[in-house]
Amino acid sequence: MYVWPCAVVLAQYVWTQRGEIKHKTILELGAGVSLPGAVAAKCGATVILSDSAELPRCLDNCRRTCEANSLREVGVVGLTWGQVSPELIALPPLHVILGSDVFYEPDDFEGVLVTVTFLLRRSPGVQFWTTYQERSADWSIEALLHKWRLSCRLVPLDSFGAQSSQIGRSTLPGSHVVQMMVITAQEPEQEAPL
Repeated sequence: MYVWPCAVVLAQYVWTQRGEIKHKTILELGAGVSLPGAVAAKCGATVILSDSAELPRCLDNCRRTCEANSLREVGVVGLTWGQVSPELIALPPLHVILGSDVFYEPDDFEGVLVTVTFLLRRSPGVQFWTTYQERSADWSIEALLHKWRLSCRLVPLDSFGAQSSQIGRSTLPGSHVVQMMVITAQEPEQEAPL
């Protein structure tokens, strides 16, 4: 497991929002090594870490992160994107959903947004804070955001001190342009009176 640049950028954003997230309930999707979720827990949030129910090693990694950081109250749950499972339904009402680099594989984009949409509709006012690494100009979630009636706001990295070359830096080959977004549910359209 590796701490990808997107996780570092999202953890920086979580840190700058620490006053807003204290005592809030937060779910991290695709947590992997769980850096953003661990930072949220250290900032006083109630955190649930999740990764694919089909990848027990990833879930074990989440647990190891909790152990290494003395985060005994942090829950770990297996969630598979795009599936409305008993584990997904059993989640408490949320305030924030975190996802670093969950838009990595285009085949997973819609599954991620199905899960996010379910959670956004269940907990009015919840936001999905996500970072992604630009890998291809051909990969976009714009049509899926429209399909699932979601709104997206880009958050400039310099607005939370993540433009530094020290934040999100990687020795991996290729481009490492990271973007930060806040995704929310659109308000239902009101029917015009007859």
